[in-house]
Amino acid sequence: MHWVGHAFIAIGLFFLLVSGLGVLRMPDVFNRLQAGTKASTLGFLGILAGTAFFHPAWIVRLIILAAFLLFTAPLAAHALARAEHKRASESEGGKQ
Repeated sequence: MHWVGHAFIAIGLFFLLVSGLGVLRMPDVFNRLQAGTKASTLGFLGILAGTAFFHPAWIVRLIILAAFLLFTAPLAAHALARAEHKRASESEGGKQ
């Protein structure tokens, strides 16, 4: 059963690596936010799922962490995207 936990952790680490590369390689703020939020959410969920196989007593805590992550990551990305859009709109308006 431990190999399933290792597989989930490996999948999570892969998504975290892809997230880091996406943040570095994407051309603008909005693409970076999308790459960072989507891939890192999947990465952390994979690691939490893998941890559940190693420590079954922690499942309730891991579910709470996963729920917190699923609620806060999209909200944070939305707030950052909105702030960047507002900043970009104001800077374009000032140039006219």
